[in-house]
Amino acid sequence: MTITLRIILIICSLISFLLCVTKIKQAKLKVSNSVMWMIGSILLILMSIFSHVVEWISVKLGFMAPVNFVFLIMIGFLLVQVFIDNIRLSELNEKIKDLSHYIAIKEHNEK
Repeated sequence: MTITLRIILIICSLISFLLCVTKIKQAKLKVSNSVMWMIGSILLILMSIFSHVVEWISVKLGFMAPVNFVFLIMIGFLLVQVFIDNIRLSELNEKIKDLSHYIAIKEHNEK
């Protein structure tokens, strides 16, 4: 990995980590929701610090360039995050449906 890419990875991961911490302090983000983002930030920092390990793994897996391996890891991370968010969204939709049914039954019984 080039030094430029390593610096960009470190800066972006530090910014995302600090953003998560700031939003948690402002009570705009729950700790349980930000854990994955903090893990991703730490993973980026580790990949930029230990770039030789990333290069070795990318050669063993047959990638043309280590940056492609980094992109693959981050795309996989984002896919996992989207999947987790979809699970939470489905659970919330179920709760909304149950709540609307409860309200409809309560209003019907009051008449």
